[in-house]
Amino acid sequence: MAFKKPEISPEEEIRRVKLPRGNQSIGILEKRLGGSRCSVRCLDGKTRICRIPGRLKRRLWVREGNIVLVEPWEFGGDEKGDIIFKYKPNQVHWLRKKGHLDKLDEFDEFS
Repeated sequence: MAFKKPEISPEEEIRRVKLPRGNQSIGILEKRLGGSRCSVRCLDGKTRICRIPGRLKRRLWVREGNIVLVEPWEFGGDEKGDIIFKYKPNQVHWLRKKGHLDKLDEFDEFS
């Protein structure tokens, strides 16, 4: 039996896109470090070592270049954080269209 992968159309309606609340920030995953840890460059200008919490470890698969939602730790929040959500390609398109990822393009110009 062949398993057919569901097709994602660009016109697919986006019901809800999770936006950052409080001290959360959107970031781009730069490098996977192993042991569920990653280096993420956030929109607030900081590069954090982020981990995938245990409750999401099996469900959240990330690669370099993915756009993720990061929640900084209460202690050491400038250096460390948790990846709490990964945006799908159609959600990233919506975020770009609405102007939420404008700072991300500025970072790409300077690096």
